[in-house]
Amino acid sequence: MLNEQTIRIIKSTVPVLESKGTEVTKRFYEILFTEHPELLNVFNHANQKQGRQQTALANAVYAAAVHIDNLAAILPVVKQIGHKHRSLGIKPEHYPIVGRTLLTAMREVLGEAATDEVLQAWETAYGIIADAFIGVEAEMYTQAERQAGGWEGFRAFRVERKQKESSVITSFYLVPLDGGAIATFEPGQYVSVKPEMPGETYTHIRQYSLSDAPGKPYYRISVKREDGAPDRPAGKVSVFLHEHVNEGDTLWLTAPAGDFTLDTSDSRPVVLLSGGVGLTPLLSMLKTLGETTPDRQVTFIHAALSGETHAMRAEVEELARRYPGFSYYFCYQSPTAADREERTFHKEGYIDLEWLQSVVPSPDAAFYFCGPVPFMKTVNRMLQSWGVRKEDARYEFFGPSGSLEEAGEPTAPAQR
Repeated sequence: MLNEQTIRIIKSTVPVLESKGTEVTKRFYEILFTEHPELLNVFNHANQKQGRQQTALANAVYAAAVHIDNLAAILPVVKQIGHKHRSLGIKPEHYPIVGRTLLTAMREVLGEAATDEVLQAWETAYGIIADAFIGVEAEMYTQAERQAGGWEGFRAFRVERKQKESSVITSFYLVPLDGGAIATFEPGQYVSVKPEMPGETYTHIRQYSLSDAPGKPYYRISVKREDGAPDRPAGKVSVFLHEHVNEGDTLWLTAPAGDFTLDTSDSRPVVLLSGGVGLTPLLSMLKTLGETTPDRQVTFIHAALSGETHAMRAEVEELARRYPGFSYYFCYQSPTAADREERTFHKEGYIDLEWLQSVVPSPDAAFYFCGPVPFMKTVNRMLQSWGVRKEDARYEFFGPSGSLEEAGEPTAPAQR
């Protein structure tokens, strides 16, 4: 427990963290990787270059300061980040390194505001927060290892099948090299994938959602090839998987993790909204709903650039034929001539609230959505306008967590 003086001091740093939080975390990572380059084997280098990791950490530090007098309020965030840490192999011995580096970055960036009193308060608070992370993650490590078919760390999997799903998405069907059983998972969860990439100084780990229902003798991930653009580098791992990983090759996986999962105790209608490769966790949910509650009312809405980039379309159509409670709608931003001729989509352009209300009977439903951040911001804004309760709108970030709110102020990280 923190005493009142420490809480007061931490609270006093909220304004400066609001204005300089990202500057602090940028400097934090510079120091961290200079003094501990081995940690580059864990962190996503692309997210570092784009500033996404720095922003996510700044939001987390800000949230800790805001809620320092009620740390239970950030427990969902602790659990969410804990899933990612367990999946990446973050261990208790990493936390003192992070704590020392964070205090050093605060001292350098905040200048006179980082008094000895402030740094001592943050050191005390960090120790308590780190203990919370370590405790949560210890339980996660134990559960991942001891569950039926579970394992510790990375396990070798063979690519049993590689299947092109669209012009940009390819699926990999993965079975354990040792021939043993594999752990089940909750629809919406992901695995960390570590390919062996020749010529690379550091290992590169990426997290990919499982795109099939649990209970199969394989895991399936469906990966979008991330080509480079003026504002971002090409996806090193996604390009490698598409171009160099073939059937019979080996990939190393951690056991499934993640807190963006289907609530199977809720019997209300379900609405699944996806954009681009964001359909992968939602397709796992959709297929699970078909297998477990085929009579439940489910609406699946997917937005894609065109039919050329639309993956796993046939799977969705087959599920709708099999289960009368399912309905689906496809929205294409720029349909091709073939799309128009074959009438393969239901709406051209972007999803809007008026159209959404025409295909979804009521806002009293469980909404799940995933896709590019602009897509998710639009969906979130529409659901709020429609009066959907905040707890009924669940979403997933691919990569470091951010905020879907339009305002620019830092907030606690949302889903992965």
